[in-house]
Amino acid sequence: MEIILLENISNLGNIGDKVKVKDGYGRNFLLREGKALRFNKENLEFVNKKKDELNKKNTELKNKFKEIAKLVNNKIFKFNKESKENGELYGSIKPKEITNLIKSTANAEVSPSQIILKEDLNKIGVFKALINFHSEVKASISIKIDKIQSK
Repeated sequence: MEIILLENISNLGNIGDKVKVKDGYGRNFLLREGKALRFNKENLEFVNKKKDELNKKNTELKNKFKEIAKLVNNKIFKFNKESKENGELYGSIKPKEITNLIKSTANAEVSPSQIILKEDLNKIGVFKALINFHSEVKASISIKIDKIQSK
């Protein structure tokens, strides 16, 4: 499927680029989320006319995400969880829990889909996670998981 991008998408392209993607990715994500239009002459002319406006919107969005990234970058977020004797948790920590903790401690809005975990958070320790706010704005955080102290 050939599409025209309406915003910068990392590993894919920039605003106004004509790219070829798999049908499912194009239809179910890019088109549905308003990040792209199907490639045809009318849409190409529309994007070329709107390019300045789209770039301005993209810059505003990027600046907003830079402010949020400053709040959370290189910070440590702590969880206290029950664990087994060997240090494994009874359940893993999901991106939704991480976003709730970031919102309550750093007062920053992060969506679960922006959090990139390199491994499952299912044991005691310190883990690195990446937050992909925008194709040009990323932040790195640490997640520390401690055992709940029994009484």
